[in-house]
Amino acid sequence: MKLNHVNLTVSDPVEAQAFFVKHLGLTAKGKGNKNMAVLRDDNGMSVLLMSPSMGGDTTIGYPSTFHIGFMQDTVEQVNQINRALKDAGYDLPEPSKQHGAWTFYFETPWGITIEVGA
Repeated sequence: MKLNHVNLTVSDPVEAQAFFVKHLGLTAKGKGNKNMAVLRDDNGMSVLLMSPSMGGDTTIGYPSTFHIGFMQDTVEQVNQINRALKDAGYDLPEPSKQHGAWTFYFETPWGITIEVGA
């Protein structure tokens, strides 16, 4: 069995899609619109970014422990992503050794916590 897709709720699917492409290396599948945008990772898994209005709601909320992880092959790749995010104006911690990985966590403007590790 393999994971096929994940739906994430975001206030602006197009803006979020651009963020994931630019900073995390995902590939956009189409341009997206105000309701939904689609991304793919290197293994073919899809990440669907959906407006809360698609489900008839207007709120977005993730539990405090919810996060998604992007694993890199090397420590240097983790450091490079961290530097690029900081250069883009994001306030985030330096990577550190945590749970057996070189990693860092940060929150996106859409309230999604992301881990980048190796």
